[in-house]
Amino acid sequence: MRNASQSGPKPEAKLFVRALSRASRRGRLQFGQFNVPCALGLGGIKVLKREGDGATPTGRFAVRYALYRPDALRPRTALPVYAIHPNDGWCDSPFDRNYNRPVKLPYPASAERLWRSDRLYDVVVVLGYNDAPRMRNRGSAIFMHIARDGFKPTEGCIALRAKDLRRLLSVLPRGCEVIVSI
Repeated sequence: MRNASQSGPKPEAKLFVRALSRASRRGRLQFGQFNVPCALGLGGIKVLKREGDGATPTGRFAVRYALYRPDALRPRTALPVYAIHPNDGWCDSPFDRNYNRPVKLPYPASAERLWRSDRLYDVVVVLGYNDAPRMRNRGSAIFMHIARDGFKPTEGCIALRAKDLRRLLSVLPRGCEVIVSI
């Protein structure tokens, strides 16, 4: 039995995202006492996510890092933080060598623009979904980002009100993970 003075790896912090059902497009995100509504994918949540299905994948995913627009407020967080620029994108072409990776625009294959006019990506949390290893057509660009008004469904991401996302980032430690389930 270990005593309190022994050192060792600390358990990782966990965020929980729970949908009401597999078809639900909304859920709740909980981290300790922090419990807020969130938008989920138009296709509900799925165990076997496919590129373009609009679903939020179920499972456990590392919280990798945060991105932000430098013309918006830089988030305060213990996570690594990187600024995005107007030519930043994320490759969503399953047959491209940079599938599910950041790219510079214009890009010869299909890529999502990170610098958005609707400001949903003013703050983005990159999740470790289908990134190590990357599997062709299993889904890309699964982020946590700012929600549309009324928590309209995403294309597979988890979306929070801007104030909730910033507050969450301020308390998230490095090495945490998100668990998406029903």
